[in-house]
Amino acid sequence: MGISLTVLPLAAGLPDRLQQPSPQSDAAFSVMLTDIVRAGDRLVAVGDMGVVIYSDDQGQQWQQASVPVTTLLTSVDFTSAERGWATGHDGVLLQTDDAGANWTLKLDGYQLNELKVTSLQAQLDSLAETPSDDPLLEEDLMFALEDAEFALEEGPANPLLRVWFRDAETGFLLGAYGTALKTTDAGETWQLISERLPNPDQMHLNAITMLDGALIIAGEAGLLMRSDDQGDSWYALPSPYQGSFFDLVAHKGKLFALGLRGHLFVSADGGFDWGAVPVDTTVSFMGGYSDNQQLAIAGLGGTLLSGGQYQDLTELNTGVRRHFNAVVPIAAGWVLAGEQGIYTYQLLGADQ
Repeated sequence: MGISLTVLPLAAGLPDRLQQPSPQSDAAFSVMLTDIVRAGDRLVAVGDMGVVIYSDDQGQQWQQASVPVTTLLTSVDFTSAERGWATGHDGVLLQTDDAGANWTLKLDGYQLNELKVTSLQAQLDSLAETPSDDPLLEEDLMFALEDAEFALEEGPANPLLRVWFRDAETGFLLGAYGTALKTTDAGETWQLISERLPNPDQMHLNAITMLDGALIIAGEAGLLMRSDDQGDSWYALPSPYQGSFFDLVAHKGKLFALGLRGHLFVSADGGFDWGAVPVDTTVSFMGGYSDNQQLAIAGLGGTLLSGGQYQDLTELNTGVRRHFNAVVPIAAGWVLAGEQGIYTYQLLGADQ
């Protein structure tokens, strides 16, 4: 059931982080950044305190965007050079229509909690009319509804962790405790799809990508799942380990899963069989990028791996120990987002 979410004036009593715009300050350029993407020729990065910064000169100079919240922002995605989306803690979903310079709050945790209650109640009503063959389904839904109603009283606690659009119309939101939503109308309405996912323990959902028309989701505790019908139904994939996955990258027909403590895996068949990628590091890999020519993997401790194929991934000497969460290419090298803001790696050497 799709529900239209209209942003109303925020009422008294909401947490300050949902009421207060991200402060305009030089300090914004050194906060922890969690994600970075391209919006046409512009680079856009998001991070702590609601900070969004953007660059029109390949990462040399940055400007701070106008953002209506101070929550930690967790991911960003653009469907065109102008329209983009960002997720954050407290169930925050932001939208921009001017390439990231100004952002509008489209969804918060209060609305998300209301959506969960409405969706679960509708499932119970439907079950009363059309009983299920599963004898435990009604009980599971009732427990889930009780949890959702409790969350409605407690406030917007659950973060959204990832936004990803397949195209301008179809997008997905992933979050903590198994939260998953889908839109088919460019974000005008969102449908809760958590119950479709093979995730009975409500593991956090961290990443989503598409390979050869199939959608793949990854999360904590080795969670991997796949959809062959654009997200209408999902089934579990075998996992090569039981730790968390933080990103998925499709590169030259292969799928890469980035995990903890040097765990990097590759699948040549869309996630059914996995092999370990040998790397000479034990750091956690947080984010990757592929333009179908070069593959880059960023991680903790200043780690940056790059290569045309996974067999020739080379660890580049960034010369720093910062934690990197995401990476995008520029003509002269790579721009990384993470601890202390932006870091630029020049192909002929490292330079801040």
